[in-house]
Amino acid sequence: MTSQTITAAAAGTFKLGDLTVNRVGFGAMRLPQHGEAFADDAVPRDRDQAIRVLRRAVELGVNHIDTAAFYFSPLRSANELINHALAPYPDDLVITTKVGPGRDPSGQWLAHATPEQLRGQVEENLRQLGRDHLDVVNLRIVGTDSIAERFGALAELREAGLIRHLGLSNIRPHHLAEAQSIAPVVCVQNMYGIGASPEQKEFLDLCGERRIAFVPFYSIAGAGRTAGATTDDSPEVRTIARAHGVSAAQIRLAWTLHQGSHVLAIPGTGDLDHLVQNVAVGSLRLSEEELIALDPLHHETA
Repeated sequence: MTSQTITAAAAGTFKLGDLTVNRVGFGAMRLPQHGEAFADDAVPRDRDQAIRVLRRAVELGVNHIDTAAFYFSPLRSANELINHALAPYPDDLVITTKVGPGRDPSGQWLAHATPEQLRGQVEENLRQLGRDHLDVVNLRIVGTDSIAERFGALAELREAGLIRHLGLSNIRPHHLAEAQSIAPVVCVQNMYGIGASPEQKEFLDLCGERRIAFVPFYSIAGAGRTAGATTDDSPEVRTIARAHGVSAAQIRLAWTLHQGSHVLAIPGTGDLDHLVQNVAVGSLRLSEEELIALDPLHHETA
């Protein structure tokens, strides 16, 4: 793969509501620090390097950036870096953020926001990003309880013009049904990748049927989650990677994109070379034989 010449447009496009984005985007979670995200001993990333990565991402055609106000490490905030690097923002750039979780200034996690607190989180994202409205706001949840009150609070902010579109993160199918009875949902952001359970695949397909973007997180990291990708790739993944002359991480990402035209990738990195490799995955086409070889890797992980 001649990754240096490949842009995010190679993966095709999908819509978040009325906003068209390239299917390969950028996740900002790893941008503020080296090593594991949210770790107590996180080392702030070089500010100039982080800004270069963001600007290079846009140069490579990335027009979908995923972020959150709680993406920060000592001295670094993802939202502030995005604002400094990219404002005034390109007309086609879509910034998706999420609310629900919160962290105090020391980095300790707080209880998830109440409906009343969600407005403050939305306003915090607006302030940090320097925007008068947010393109997409995902309500991220934990557990299986009703989300009606919390999603309803965000729907009111949408009606007020502070939010353009709404999405959901870390949810089950019943949450989607509940939310859709309140306001339109343009995306679902859930953990997904090689090794996903049949139930997770069914949910991905359901989103496709409803023309809702499905945005996997940890599609490369897998079990490594916030610590990043592990090195225990299966022989099948390694064999296919060698055949294409790419990394196992690129095969994992490409496989995810092959799961449906409504699937959007948001791989994150603070490294310019890894950024180029991630974007180049949009042009990587896996054969039917290769996809069949990877299928047996599905197993119960839910």
